Amino acid sequence: MKARARELRGALTDAEQLLWQCLRNRQLGTKFRRQVPIGPFIVDFYCHEARLVIELDGETHAEEDRAALDAARSAWLAESGYRVLRFWNRELMNDTETVLARIESELPLSRPAGEGKG
Repeated sequence: MKARARELRGALTDAEQLLWQCLRNRQLGTKFRRQVPIGPFIVDFYCHEARLVIELDGETHAEEDRAALDAARSAWLAESGYRVLRFWNRELMNDTETVLARIESELPLSRPAGEGKG
């Protein structure tokens, strides 16, 4: 599983690359990791401090059978104590700031009051 996660980290989609550039180096005030094994899954992004999983979905995830698998995956993660945020790749690419604001709203307040990102 670790080898597969390492492999996936080397083959990020354009949307995953964009989100990683926004999340890395604690830009939202907390640490994120990418392509992280959790149970039987490898999640796209994970913040341990917030137990927050972020998944980016491409067009193949709109297919009925894939959507059912994604729902089961999200349910397993939720039952295991993780919060899951899912975004469409196009949503991230077209409205990055809104996606980042949604992610940030799920994170613990770790910065001094009044300190913004960037």
